Amino acid sequence: MKRLLLALLTVIFFSCQPGKESKRTDFKTKFETSNGTETPEYKDVISYYKDLTNAYSQISLFEMNKTDSGEPLHLVVFNADGKTTLNDFKNTTKNKVLINNGIHPGESDGIDASMLLLRDIVENDSLQKNYENTLIAVIPVYNIGGALNRNSHTRVNQNGPKEYGFRGNARNFDLNRDFVKQDTKNAAAFAQVFHTVNPDVFIDNHVSNGADYQYAITHLFTQHNKLGGNLGNFLETQMRPVLEASLTRKGISITPYVNVWGSTPEAGFSQFFDSPRYSTGYTTLFNTLGMMVETHMLKPYKMRVEQTYELMLSMLDFTEERSAEIKDIRSKATQELLSKKKYPVAYKVDRDNPTTLQFKGYEGVYVDSKVTNGKRLFYDRSKPFTKPINYYNSFVVTKEVDIPQAYILQQGWHNIIDRLKNNQIEFALLDEDTTFEVDVQYIDDYKTRTSAYEGHYLHYNTNVKRIKKNITFKKGDIYIPTNQEGVRYLLETLEAEAPDSFFNWNFFDTILQQKEGYSGYVFEDIAEQFLKENPEVKKELEDKMKADEDFAKNPRAQLYFIYQKSPHYEKAHLMLPIFKVH
Repeated sequence: MKRLLLALLTVIFFSCQPGKESKRTDFKTKFETSNGTETPEYKDVISYYKDLTNAYSQISLFEMNKTDSGEPLHLVVFNADGKTTLNDFKNTTKNKVLINNGIHPGESDGIDASMLLLRDIVENDSLQKNYENTLIAVIPVYNIGGALNRNSHTRVNQNGPKEYGFRGNARNFDLNRDFVKQDTKNAAAFAQVFHTVNPDVFIDNHVSNGADYQYAITHLFTQHNKLGGNLGNFLETQMRPVLEASLTRKGISITPYVNVWGSTPEAGFSQFFDSPRYSTGYTTLFNTLGMMVETHMLKPYKMRVEQTYELMLSMLDFTEERSAEIKDIRSKATQELLSKKKYPVAYKVDRDNPTTLQFKGYEGVYVDSKVTNGKRLFYDRSKPFTKPINYYNSFVVTKEVDIPQAYILQQGWHNIIDRLKNNQIEFALLDEDTTFEVDVQYIDDYKTRTSAYEGHYLHYNTNVKRIKKNITFKKGDIYIPTNQEGVRYLLETLEAEAPDSFFNWNFFDTILQQKEGYSGYVFEDIAEQFLKENPEVKKELEDKMKADEDFAKNPRAQLYFIYQKSPHYEKAHLMLPIFKVH
């Protein structure tokens, strides 16, 4: 890795405080002194960056909001022009790249690669010149609680480093499932960082699991059809191919993330679909070009860190070269989306139009297990191959919703309001009772997972019924216009049918429970009178009994059907407190 060798190991004296000299005389990392076998502890990572900040005017270090660990989230920034402030991000015309590390602290490749990257840039004049038009913002360790829970055993599939952090955070959340729901302080702190930086490009460094193959590094760009429009086209036809070609020139083979579990890649695989619970799914809600780096768990740690380093340099080069185009596409993305009037909330893999990859793998066979009485998958590394396989990297829309002029959220849903604020969503409080014609939304059908997932029992396959009505809203209710940069965030969270909507994440589960009911023997007499006065309901009941054999055999269901049609049925049952203004 040529650029790593450019690091200048000169003795540097500088003032940490008036009259004090820094103890650090060089910036070799633990990764380097251990010959690529170890990664530093969390405290040593932060100490390293503090010393780098004191030594070089081009590096700034910030403490952001607290995380679940009780420790603040740190942000390190390179600016060739000298020390920067958080306020500078708002006014700069420079490129802005945000790099996230240690979301799963056992996947520490990016932690080490970023330490080397920033050091090499400030210690090398030519690299500083290369990136003089870019603010490089780095989160040293995102999952601090997991980093502090250090061990040598939990990454059973992984080839180094010797010690590392744990996947769960201080409250055992997987932070790469928390970006849109923001159950953790980590995610709220990340939102603060993200909206402060407003990056043009986002990189999240990971290590993969799954199949075995020849590549030491893979890429997981945000799904381009989901990103959509000119941004999605630019990412798929410009950014991804240029990055791949850059790494190829460096002698590094890269392939899309091998989304294979329980089988071999030769059968083909689809692109990973990063919904907004994931980092890149979240960041692209605000028109940032996002990608995950996924190094391969079985490759040596040294190789993985070095290739992560080179990929980040290649992405910085691309961002510098295509700066004007990226900024132009981003600036137009919101109005491009709003002009379409409809927004897709569900997709499926396009199985009819795969891409062909020349994939470098190993022959995989099933052999008798020496541990159990079954078969086990075995990749034979003595039999490498390069062969064409199908890669399904296109998705087609299966459901769309109308983009409203605004949403109205009834006051009192404080957890939703907090998240709107965290994500800098613009909204106003009604200053008096006001009547609007709106789409009133009812949950028509949904299913719920039977196993806990990240502190929730997720809903899915949600369908919404919408009825247009005039509703008088109260003073203090929340009016949220969609003509704003966060429109995609609003659509993905407030539209219940979107996979990572607030409804599907159980934020509105109280509407699923009826608070009032009836005693059957009492309601029988009321129901009889109601059917006499409403013959159309009686006919609807009779038709349903003819069409549905199970319903016809169930008197309790028949009585409940009448109750739902009567004025005694509570209006708030299954009604979302989110209304659409067109």
